[in-house]
Amino acid sequence: MSPQPSPALTIGFDLDMTLIDSRPGIHAAYTALAERTGAYIDADLVITRLGPPLEEEIANWFPAEQVSAMADVYRELYPTHAITRTLAMTGAREAVEAVQAAGGRAIVVTAKWEPNAKLHLKHLGIDADAVIGNLWAEQKAAALREHDASVYVGDHVGDIRGARTAGTLAVSVATGPCSAEELTGAGADVVLRDLTEFPAWLTDHLAAA
Repeated sequence: MSPQPSPALTIGFDLDMTLIDSRPGIHAAYTALAERTGAYIDADLVITRLGPPLEEEIANWFPAEQVSAMADVYRELYPTHAITRTLAMTGAREAVEAVQAAGGRAIVVTAKWEPNAKLHLKHLGIDADAVIGNLWAEQKAAALREHDASVYVGDHVGDIRGARTAGTLAVSVATGPCSAEELTGAGADVVLRDLTEFPAWLTDHLAAA
């Protein structure tokens, strides 16, 4: 009997503070939301705790019965105020390209609203093979399993929970709100300083496999 082919390599990436530095754009979008609604929003504080779903942050600034509607307003404002202000994280394009150069697929699994996530990647020229939005923490496991991802790369302890739930290797970058110590303590299999270290790690990982 001939040996079974190895499954194709698929590696998932988080978006905010993993592939993109969305802090300037998110700051501008929340400032625009405050101006539109007259509500007080501390945008400086908001951008220190990126990761969880939009509605969780909106709930800090609006009554519960307004959260859904205000999230819709924010998403409407977002393309105008956030896309062009957002930068690629150092090494982001190279990390995605390293996966593809190895014959694999690089997918993005993010809590961000999927249409806006795609706008970011298009604007920054990061050519992911698939983009799946609106998933946070353990919810990300569904997309990781569907795409047979063997590795998930993120910056937040919630990303580690998603990887663990999916049974994938949890690779963390200390470029977001969580320190390297927090990421290690949350169970990351690997903690990198940033994505510039990812291509070399991937080479070693594939060689060991």
